[in-house]
Amino acid sequence: MALAYRRALLKVSGEALAGDRGQGLDYGVVEGLAGQIKGVHAQGIHLGLVVGGGNIVRGAHASREGLDRVNADYMGMLATVINALALQDILEKMGVQTRVMTAIRMESLAEPYIRRRAVRHMEKGRMVIFAGGTGNPFFSTDTAAVLRALEIEAEVILKATGVDGIYTGDPKKDPAAKFIPELSFQEAIVNGYAVMDANAFGLCKDNKLPIVVFNINKPGAIARVLSGERVGTIVR
Repeated sequence: MALAYRRALLKVSGEALAGDRGQGLDYGVVEGLAGQIKGVHAQGIHLGLVVGGGNIVRGAHASREGLDRVNADYMGMLATVINALALQDILEKMGVQTRVMTAIRMESLAEPYIRRRAVRHMEKGRMVIFAGGTGNPFFSTDTAAVLRALEIEAEVILKATGVDGIYTGDPKKDPAAKFIPELSFQEAIVNGYAVMDANAFGLCKDNKLPIVVFNINKPGAIARVLSGERVGTIVR
């Protein structure tokens, strides 16, 4: 496979790991994702993965229900670690060497995040799963994904969703919503497309880091994006 990108950061939401269940882990969905990752990893691509935790607990939602926002966000960070460990287990059963690195220290489960060590793992052919968000409350895992992508010098961020890309509205609710194949960061921010939060878009814009938003449920989608095929929406 001819590659357009040699180092990439894949962002997967917790909701994507829940599948149609809406919460918890759908192991069939996780195995399907792991199979796609194994395929691209075998091509020698340096791939980092940031996972969300919304299938278990979302900090912003928990705070609206009455929990202290800081505590709620830390709960969300712990949820991302649960998802990361599940992905690690399934990937390693498929023969993919992985390392989970967390922004919050918990050495019994995973390595603490150290940039140089993360890059070295990838150079040795290991896939790195970044968990714990940024390690700070009030920051989303989208922002964590952009931060990690910049730190490991990724060439692109792959934003995995349940739809084919960015639309003018929610395609699951609005049949008139139109698909947008390409747009600028400024257009995404001004028009309020909620695929990533404004902080994440702003970081990408400042550092000229492109984002490809695509449907993770399409077979071979990750490999197609990394080969340079026009899949989903590209924001740059």
